[in-house]
Amino acid sequence: MENNITTISREELEELREAFGKIDIDNSGYVSDYELQDLFKEASLPLPGYKVREIVEKIIVVTDSNKDGKINFEEFVSIIQELKSKDVSKSFRKSINKKQGITAIGGTSAISSEGTQHSYSEEEKVAFVNWINKALQDDPDCKHLLPMNPSDASLFKSLADGILLCKMINFSQPDTIDERAINKKKLTPFTVSENLNLALNSASAIGCTVVNIGSQDLQEGKPHLVLGLLWQIIKVGLFADIEISRNEALIALLNEGEELDQLMKLSPEDLLLRWVNYHLANAGWQKITNFSQDIKDSRAYYHLLNEIAPKGDDPEQLPIKIDFTGFHDKNDLRRAEYMLQQADKLGCRQFVTPADVVAGNPKLNLAFVANLFNTYPALHKPDNSSYDLNLLEDLTPPNVGESKEERTFRNWMNSLGVSPYVNHLYSDLSDALIIFQLYDMTRVPVNWSHVNKPPYSLLGGNMKKIENCNYAVELGKTKAKFSLVGIAGHDLNEGNPTLTLALVWQLMRRYTLNVLSDLGEGEKVNDEIIIKWVNQTLAKANKKTSIISFKDRSISTSLPVLDLIDAIAPKAVRPEMVKREDLSYQDKLNNAKYAISVARKIGARIYALPDDLVEVKPKMVMTVFACLMGRGLNRIK
Repeated sequence: MENNITTISREELEELREAFGKIDIDNSGYVSDYELQDLFKEASLPLPGYKVREIVEKIIVVTDSNKDGKINFEEFVSIIQELKSKDVSKSFRKSINKKQGITAIGGTSAISSEGTQHSYSEEEKVAFVNWINKALQDDPDCKHLLPMNPSDASLFKSLADGILLCKMINFSQPDTIDERAINKKKLTPFTVSENLNLALNSASAIGCTVVNIGSQDLQEGKPHLVLGLLWQIIKVGLFADIEISRNEALIALLNEGEELDQLMKLSPEDLLLRWVNYHLANAGWQKITNFSQDIKDSRAYYHLLNEIAPKGDDPEQLPIKIDFTGFHDKNDLRRAEYMLQQADKLGCRQFVTPADVVAGNPKLNLAFVANLFNTYPALHKPDNSSYDLNLLEDLTPPNVGESKEERTFRNWMNSLGVSPYVNHLYSDLSDALIIFQLYDMTRVPVNWSHVNKPPYSLLGGNMKKIENCNYAVELGKTKAKFSLVGIAGHDLNEGNPTLTLALVWQLMRRYTLNVLSDLGEGEKVNDEIIIKWVNQTLAKANKKTSIISFKDRSISTSLPVLDLIDAIAPKAVRPEMVKREDLSYQDKLNNAKYAISVARKIGARIYALPDDLVEVKPKMVMTVFACLMGRGLNRIK
């Protein structure tokens, strides 16, 4: 993998990641042979069908290095390298941009290879502009930027000062960013850069992959990067409540004979599909299997809207009648327009145009359906007790689903770009593939020929997963030198929370310390070294605070963190925003929120939450100080 990527520039790699996303229409993280064949078909190569099949078969044989019948992004990169030297690559690139509504722009940087193109979807741009205009229309801090014109490039210019991005992150995940940390007035290139750092590091903290995106890219308004980041931020908000711990009524979607824990393992996308089909079944209409091909004629949408529209049985909701007049129109585009007029009655005509529906744009149709779910789920928790009541108890306070610690770890993994996306920490680690990727990223050598890959057979498939988990534990003990006493492969496979978190925490710690070690030119770093550096830096800046360990109770005030930020980046902390005496719990929480946002603003990629500082959780406290040490060492360099 590393040999492949070293010969490709950063811009080319971004382009390939974007191209991969266009081929990988089901967002599985893999491309199958039929998807590659479709791409060659689109490329209009002057080759007979059998020849195209030969090429595809050869690519699968040569490039599918782990022999799982699928091609992941790394294998995809090597395909392109193979094609780059041939005429095929020209047709290949054309095919990526051929789809209607794709705008191509030439590479702009000095290192961009001749002829490099980035492309972006006009439809996505229009949809995102309309969503942001609506979401932030009443925000006084955005009056100078909104409403944006969806038909021009104003989106890319409007995001350049970082304010809109910060606001959208808070819209999707409230309270992620302390508004006091956003620079809003008399902006300079430096304060704009701070805002963009704050946005990028906060996006990372809520699980967005921001690898290879810098503040300069956003300032320059590079469309493909801007839209990619925006989609991730918007999706976090759209999917936030599509999980059983946030919405118990989703239990109504249980299939006959299905266990509750199986439903709990479904991704938000799968739950949405299940939700649509639940309502279609009630309407007597056929099921759909995707948000592209199956919804192109708008008829499933008509029935969905009719099922979820208020019927007047709730005194707080007026009934809304869905008009089926357009259902039988022979023209697909007109039918889609009539359907969207009905969606507008529900206040949900967001994300798609009639053309997007007819074209079967999977991303925008997914967003359209998610917005419908969030507005009118029309689900009622069943009265019967056919599900496991013990599991249901885990969904009620104070156990509500995922803990903050679990979410922090999951967001950290996703921000690093692991594939597939981690929706549920334990069930998604049950085959250890995510753990192996994290080992790779933390420089623990993985012998991938020892790893079993999906798809797993129904018979014996779980044994293959347990073999992976055994190997993951062995690597942790022998290569990473982790403390994994009493942890076996079956503990990971079964999702034992305590033991899984023990491994995941040590991975996060190793990742953090590796960053510090790199900045210190390879010198090993441990807790004592970090604490010593923190205290020396505070003393040099004439600060009165200090810490004796990561359990030091003074950390609950966040004052040592704020003083350290001020020592590293003078003037970043506004003294009037910090309370120093007679602190109530709320004062401590306010200090912690401000400290974490300002730390992100000066460039520290912090995943910890304000509660971690207030409650002095030593593991997360360690990562905060380690990230600030990294920022301090980077400044010195």
